[in-house]
Amino acid sequence: MNIFSIKHYFTRNRIAASVAVIMYSPVFVFASDLQLAFYGPEMKQSSFVGAPEVLVQSKYTIDSTCAKIANKLGSVRLSDCQGKGLDYAGGNSVNGLPIMVKEFPPVEGRKPLSKVLVIGGIHGDEYSSVSLVFKWMKILSKHHSGMFHWKVVPVMNPDGLLRKKSQRMNDRGVDLNRNFPTPDWHTESHKYWVQKTKRNPRRYPGPAPLSEPESQWLAEYIADFKPDVIVSIHAPFGILDFDGPHSAPNKFGTLHLSLLGTYPGSLGNYAGKHQEIPVVTVELPYAGIMPSRSEISSIWSDLVRWLRKNASESLQQASQKQQLDDRQAQVSNFSDPS
Repeated sequence: MNIFSIKHYFTRNRIAASVAVIMYSPVFVFASDLQLAFYGPEMKQSSFVGAPEVLVQSKYTIDSTCAKIANKLGSVRLSDCQGKGLDYAGGNSVNGLPIMVKEFPPVEGRKPLSKVLVIGGIHGDEYSSVSLVFKWMKILSKHHSGMFHWKVVPVMNPDGLLRKKSQRMNDRGVDLNRNFPTPDWHTESHKYWVQKTKRNPRRYPGPAPLSEPESQWLAEYIADFKPDVIVSIHAPFGILDFDGPHSAPNKFGTLHLSLLGTYPGSLGNYAGKHQEIPVVTVELPYAGIMPSRSEISSIWSDLVRWLRKNASESLQQASQKQQLDDRQAQVSNFSDPS
């Protein structure tokens, strides 16, 4: 049995809340007054900023997880996953499956234009979102030039994907894409779930922001990696969505920009609107059918083209900000010669 010791920590700039610590053997999780019965019987109140160390016992390895994915998805071969440099980066699902990451790091002698985080399968029943990321990993394995520093998470919700009947939510029935800590989460997310979705279980945001080990890990990973862009793959709306600063892409392949808006607890709301990281959501047309080979290539080419444009905009804005700061400093020095 493998034992992974994961240090979950959040500074005041990330999360500061009075939470309940719940013993959910063998994993500690965090929840609030919206506690649901299935989180376990033992609960004690605790008010803190730093979260405790979490010990996750898991019988799963990268290789065994790859085998499960290949057995589940006809469009992902075992050889697409095993032996491809996917690593364990400290994250586990509720059931202990590792959240795997593949890094395409900077190349010696070339400074990357930006850092890009790619996420597939945050909803477990959106098969094509996982398969597409594995196809992109193949492209990067052949053509990574160091233009960008990539970190790729092909399956963000392994429990949802690898159930006998795959589901959108994680194993505790939480929609991970509604579980991120956006402002007024406790009132707004629950209100939206009750009034707008009529308590649709597929949209359940969880008992508290970052109550789930998967979303906890992703929030920490974003804080550590500090990506310049996040690309999240979904299905089946057949569009592009965008949240955050800079110019949105007009199209990737046949997918055209159509803004869906932001939702309480969504990744686009959390990272795009409030962390000011551009978040591109690629909504494939079908959850169970892959795009054609030419469409996959076209989406990829347009993505890379937009990433270059976005990096240029970022540099230009940073330069303008620096010039403004310099002018303000000069004015301040002139008015206060002491």
